[in-house]
This record gives sequence, structure tokens and C-alpha cells, in this order.
Amino acid sequence: MFIVLFLFPFFAGVLLFFIRSKVINNTTLICYSLLYLIITLIQVFKPEEFSIYFKVDNISLLFMLTLAVIFLGVSFYNAIFSLQDETTEKAHTYYTIFFLFFVASMTGAILSTHIVLLWVFIEATTLSSAYLIYYNKNKSSLEAAWKYIFICSIGIALAFTGIVLLSIATGNGCSLFFDDLYRNATSMNAFWLKIAFIFILVGFGTKAGLAPVHAWLPDAHSEAPSPVSAMLSGTLLNVAFLGIIRVYRIMELSNTIGYCQILMLIMGFLSIFVCTVYISRVKNYKRMLAYSSIENMGVALIGISLGGIGFFAALLHIIAHSLTKAAFFLTSGNINMIYASKSIANVKNLHQRDKVSSWLWIFSFIGISGIPPFPLFLSELFIIKAFFIKGLFFLAFIMFFLLTIIIYGMGNTVLNMCFGESEKNAEIVQLNYLLYIPQVIFFTILLVIGLLLPEEIYNIVQKAASLL
Repeated sequence: MFIVLFLFPFFAGVLLFFIRSKVINNTTLICYSLLYLIITLIQVFKPEEFSIYFKVDNISLLFMLTLAVIFLGVSFYNAIFSLQDETTEKAHTYYTIFFLFFVASMTGAILSTHIVLLWVFIEATTLSSAYLIYYNKNKSSLEAAWKYIFICSIGIALAFTGIVLLSIATGNGCSLFFDDLYRNATSMNAFWLKIAFIFILVGFGTKAGLAPVHAWLPDAHSEAPSPVSAMLSGTLLNVAFLGIIRVYRIMELSNTIGYCQILMLIMGFLSIFVCTVYISRVKNYKRMLAYSSIENMGVALIGISLGGIGFFAALLHIIAHSLTKAAFFLTSGNINMIYASKSIANVKNLHQRDKVSSWLWIFSFIGISGIPPFPLFLSELFIIKAFFIKGLFFLAFIMFFLLTIIIYGMGNTVLNMCFGESEKNAEIVQLNYLLYIPQVIFFTILLVIGLLLPEEIYNIVQKAASLL
């Protein structure tokens, strides 16, 4: 059944190329997102392996569900968002076609059972999403798109080098299917395996937005249309992170895990530190959200490196961050519609102009800050607990301290945007309700997870964590 998720974008893309209608484009995207969610939900009860190269396991199912939910919300938001800009039918058709290919590429990466195929699909996400970043066709978006292609291509090249080194570490008797790599991990050459992990961590880490190889992310997220930014931060970063997780499993089984944990801790803390430095300095509110994404991917990487309860915490953190950041970026699109500016200084008293967007902006901040009852509180609490279990009290304190600075910096900006200096004769704005509903749905899911942590969701996350 998953083959439909690959065939649909291809055939729909061909038809859309000749039809060129915004309404049909948006309808196609919504239909694909609904089909995507239905097929993914079916896999919860009846996992499918439709090829030796693609299958659904517990961890891929978790990432697929996250992608499906966010894609559905974004597709409905995009239907209204795209009708309100002045883009030509031709440009919008290309945008929709690349959007379809982008989602299909992420799907292929998530389901891949072979490390080279995973690499191919991650590279495909770069090519398919570059046009989406360039959608506004101005100087800054062109620069962001080229920067994205250049830096991510270097990262992907490093990852490929790591894969070559991994094949050397395996010797001649093992394929590069993940199952074979897991079975033969103990017999691999430890030296080449360690070198391979460095290249793969840095390579896939580039695409996951981890410091110090994060330079593309602030520009790409800030210049892309808000629906695309939501997908980049809420889904694309996860796909690259999944590549790191799968290779980390090989290292764990090969008993070289201590070496990897040190590298991941360094990269994770560096990502949080970068956000701490820049979060209060940025002048563009979408760039602020981009730096927050760097921080949260760093927190998730730290969780993976700690092991034990840290695995569960990291996966829960990825889900919660994806939904929260998607809501955050969609709401930033509302703000841009109201003020026609991405500058923090130009957004004054949002609460006066549009109360709904103001509250969505505030709730997004509360959620991303890990304040109860949102689930990022649980994931970060579990990661702190993992530090304590390992006796790393000082590192726990450093992480807590850095996160506190980030919350203060972001909170100051968010509150000033919502309740700052009043504008005289400010026009009250009422946007289309579809520009609010996706965020409300995301927050509802987040609150259910944070308050109740339903058994079904807990089991999915726990089964995924058990693979690590």
C-alpha cells in the first residue's frame, strides 16, 4: 500500500504540470495528505514490507505518523496561504509539484532498509525542497536556497564518505542493509567504524541542523514560505536525525558506544549553546524559531547519547518539537500576513490586531519552552533524569542553565510582539479560520500527550526506543 505514496506524487505532478490551477494544486496536496495519514494509520495495526528496500518498523512508524499529522495540517493551511499571495499559476504549480516530491523523498528516507538508499532519499529532499525555499523569488530567498544546496550537499558528501568507510569496516561478507549491519556489528573493524561514524554524524547532522554545521538553517527557514518552514523544521530535520539514529544502533551493537556518546554530547551541547548566543540577537522572528530548532535537535541528540530513559525522552522530544514548531511557523505566517514584515521591531501589539494569532503565538512559546502541561516538559525532565542516573550532575546543570537563558530570550521577544507598544488606529484583523485550525489541532494533540500520555502513543514511542 505504501507504493501509492510514491506513485501519487509522480502521476499528480505530471497532471498538474499541464493543468496549472491554484485550486487544483491545493486540492491535490490536501488529497495526498489525507491519503498519507490514512495509509500511515493502517500501518499502526498492520505493518507492511512491500519490498526488501522499504519496510515499516517501530521507529519508522513513529516518524511517519509525525510526518502525516504535520503534512495534513500544513496542506490545509497552505490552501488558504497560497491563494492570498500574488504568485502566478505556473510558479504555484511548480511549488506544489516540488512539495509532493519533497514529501515522497522524506517517506523514502524513513522507510529505507538500506543505508545507501537512505542517503539517496535524503539527498533527494535537498533537491526537492530547494525550490520551495526559493518560492518568493527575491535576492534573499535565492541566496538562502543556494546556501542550503551548497552546505547540505557538502554534508551529504561527508555522509557518503562515512558510508564508504562503513562498508570498509564490514569487510567483504556483509551487505549495507541495516538488518545485516546490525547482525554483523560485533565483527566489524572498530577503527574504521569509529572514523565512519564521525563522517556520518557530521554529514547527516548538517541536514538535521546540528551545530557547528547548521549555517544553512536560519536562512532557509526564515526565507521559505511559512508552510514550507513548518515542514522543514517539523519533518525534514527528523528524517536526517533518523539517519543518525540508525547508524548509532550499529555503533551500540559493536561496543564502540562510549566514543559515539562523547561526540554526540559535544555536538548536542554546542547546538544548544549556539541558540543561547543568537536567540536574543536576531531581528527576524522566523530566524528566532530556526535557532530554536537547532537547540531542540541538540537536546534530542543529547537524549540519544545518554541511553536508557534518554532514548525514550529523545523520541518524545522529537515528536513534541515537531508539532510545536510546526504550529509556531504556521502562526508566523499569520503574523507576516498582518504586518507584511518578518522584523521583530515591526510587530507591535499583535494581541490588539489579531487575538487568535496572538494566543497561538504565546501557546507556541509555552510549548517550545517545555513548560507544563506540554510534552517537551516531560522529555526534558527525562533527559535531566538520565543525566542524574549516569551521575553527570554538572552537565545536567549546564543544560538547564542554557535552556533557561533561551526561554528568557525568546519569551521577552514573544511577549513584546504580543503586548508591546500599542499602535494608534490599528486595524483589527480576522484571518480565514483555516489559518488557525491546524495550530489548534497540533496543540490539542500536544496537550493530550502532555496531560495523559495515552497508552497507544506511549507504546509506539516505547517500541521505537526499544530498537536503540
